[in-house]
Amino acid sequence: MNALPYVFALAVVIITSTFFVQLRLLYVLPAFNVTKPPRRPRGQPTRLLVVLGSGGHTAEMLSILQGLNPTLYTHRSYIISRGDEFSALKAIEFESTLNSAHNQGKRDSTNIPSTYDISVVPRARKIHQPLLTTPLSSLRCLLACFAVLRACGTQRPSGSNPDQGSDSLCVDDIQYAYPDLIVANGPATAVLIVVASLLLRIFSVRGTEGKMRTIYVESWARVSTLSLSGQILKAGGMVNRMLVQWETLARNGQGEFRGALVQ
Repeated sequence: MNALPYVFALAVVIITSTFFVQLRLLYVLPAFNVTKPPRRPRGQPTRLLVVLGSGGHTAEMLSILQGLNPTLYTHRSYIISRGDEFSALKAIEFESTLNSAHNQGKRDSTNIPSTYDISVVPRARKIHQPLLTTPLSSLRCLLACFAVLRACGTQRPSGSNPDQGSDSLCVDDIQYAYPDLIVANGPATAVLIVVASLLLRIFSVRGTEGKMRTIYVESWARVSTLSLSGQILKAGGMVNRMLVQWETLARNGQGEFRGALVQ
């Protein structure tokens, strides 16, 4: 039996698939595709996904989000790593004051409920974890990130009691299926969330078109060099905007300087 036709057909499939993936990368990667998203109609529900690290990363991120308008980002999704109770409590505390700080007696003309959810994913790498097992734990985290991007967790009205849940808007409203914007500032989980979002867009998963634009804010503690997460995202051209908080980084071409974002 002549196997040459089968080998040739397999080679054609591999070459075609590789070419397709490369074209999709050029279309999806923010470094190559700088087109602006379509203007969103006023009053349309919007989902913001925030990646919280632990300790200082969480404190920085929530400080950056001070002044966030909950009528523009009507649903906020917070991602934390397993065992990070500090970040979960800080997110609940932040949400409990968000609406009251913004409204100050004003009514929301959009009539869209302001809600949030907190999702937990496995740690990409634990402290002192051997490098040999890191790929496996990172893979578990990546798979969990796909699920978090697709649907919100237990949804709560903003300002509600932490134990009070509500029906998830993700079930009935496709607009909340994928985040409109992803904001992250340092932990390894941030890299995996961005990678997961890009993979979904590369393979044109339904509902991802025009979604999951990304902003990475480098930590205020990084003065002259990017963190490892920042270096990976910058080198891969994987984020729409890379913001740095020191002019020295901007002068070295490492990102956009918009002043110190931590209040």
